[in-house]
Amino acid sequence: MKHETAMQTIEWSDFDKVELRIGTIIEVEDFPEARKPAYKVKVDFGAEIGVKKSSAQITDLYDREKLIGTQVLSVVNFPSKQIGPIRSECLITGFYRDDGAVVLARPDFPVANGTKLG
Repeated sequence: MKHETAMQTIEWSDFDKVELRIGTIIEVEDFPEARKPAYKVKVDFGAEIGVKKSSAQITDLYDREKLIGTQVLSVVNFPSKQIGPIRSECLITGFYRDDGAVVLARPDFPVANGTKLG
């Protein structure tokens, strides 16, 4: 399952609108109601942004217990979206492999929660 789109040029001001922030996963639950296998995830983005919920289709490569304490790069300024019984408040980013599994986008070293990419 490849997710490819045509490359589109954007202005720096377009990129600057995207709030890509680092957060730490603090809670992970199974999400049996999801159409595709997913977890319900809570991510702590620090005092300024707080804790946000998300649905993440990362079950192929990641065990729930091992995700706790993992830092992830997320978009925090999309409008919330209803996904089954939960409201997703952020988008945890990742990369699709050729087999359809998602590899998380995350820092190699610890970063303060809430730090903006840029």
